[in-house]
Amino acid sequence: MLKLTPATQPRTSARRPTIGLAIAGGGPLGAIYELGALQAIDEAIDGVHMHDLDVYVGVSSGAFLSASLANRITACQMARVFMSSPDAEYAFHPEIFLQPAFREYLSRAASLPGVLFEMLGEMIRHPERMTSLESVEGLSRLIPTGIFDNSNIEDFVAQALGKPGRSNDFRKLQAKLRIVAVELDTGQAVRFGEPGHDHIPISTAVQASAALPGLYPPVEIDGRYYVDGALRRTLHASVALEEGADLLFAINPLVPFDADGVVPDRGATRDRMVRGGLPVVLSQTFRSLIQSRMQVGMRKYETAYPASALMLVEPNRNDEKMFYTNVFSYASRSDLAEHAYQTTRRELHERADELEAFLEPFNLGLNRQVLESRQTLNDSLRREPVHFAPVGNSLDRTLDSLESLLRE
Repeated sequence: MLKLTPATQPRTSARRPTIGLAIAGGGPLGAIYELGALQAIDEAIDGVHMHDLDVYVGVSSGAFLSASLANRITACQMARVFMSSPDAEYAFHPEIFLQPAFREYLSRAASLPGVLFEMLGEMIRHPERMTSLESVEGLSRLIPTGIFDNSNIEDFVAQALGKPGRSNDFRKLQAKLRIVAVELDTGQAVRFGEPGHDHIPISTAVQASAALPGLYPPVEIDGRYYVDGALRRTLHASVALEEGADLLFAINPLVPFDADGVVPDRGATRDRMVRGGLPVVLSQTFRSLIQSRMQVGMRKYETAYPASALMLVEPNRNDEKMFYTNVFSYASRSDLAEHAYQTTRRELHERADELEAFLEPFNLGLNRQVLESRQTLNDSLRREPVHFAPVGNSLDRTLDSLESLLRE
């Protein structure tokens, strides 16, 4: 599903447009969808590359992709990693993000004597409460704040950004990178990468932005605790717009599933969701809340930033593959990436005339020849040399800039 929001104020400045990218969360599943969509956009739009933009904003799993792109890591490189290709730069095992949070368990267990002592004292002072639920309220402090250990997320990102030519330091990047998390004690969104919040490692900011309550414990940074940035907003696209983005690409993989849009057997589709149990029900609920916020936010962007244009890419609501894919299966990950790639290509092609008019004010074009070809994602990945070196990225950017100058 492609949504184009053209700027309502015409461009009058001759300066090069500032182009940004905002990527929402969605866990490993969402990241794989986003990679397929990113690769389709990257090769279809002439004059720009997704790893060579001016502003990046990332939330949750989208924070890792944004951090990588801001380090000039291409979508191809990341796709090889997430799809576990033999020529991937390093290994990706989604199960490492589901390791039990033993330290959190032990920390809660260590507080057991103190909690029981307080409960005993309360019962002695107020014996009438012994039969009420209030008497066991103190036991809630023994429940871990997260099931899984998110230190592996920090390690994974640090490994990716620790390669030569890359940086785990916001201040050393050529592009602006903003990773959004929510401070637990205030409920306010914090933009890591902004002055005052740019001294911590990018990998730690990504860990904080992906700390979904219930799944992962809050992340402590400078004495404060942070959780998933999606709790405040889905995309935080306004962050890029406030940084001066004239054109903003945005990708959101989390949309609610619409069984009524599935033609063959709607009843069986509904039964499938119910049989999925609590995880599927929670997923549908979470996606519905996010979609509602997205729609409100998009309407606000149109009026608050009339000089900026926004292109939003999302899955279709009747997309069963996006909703039910098993991310722990290599074949499923590969199929989903291919599916996202082809779906995005098809929508870009179907709206080619409208899209060309949308891109023209920014001196960008649409490569119809690429969109009309029958290539696969693997075909696309094979065209880029394996382990595309940072010096190659730099040369690629220089040649693109030279080509743009010659056209002007």
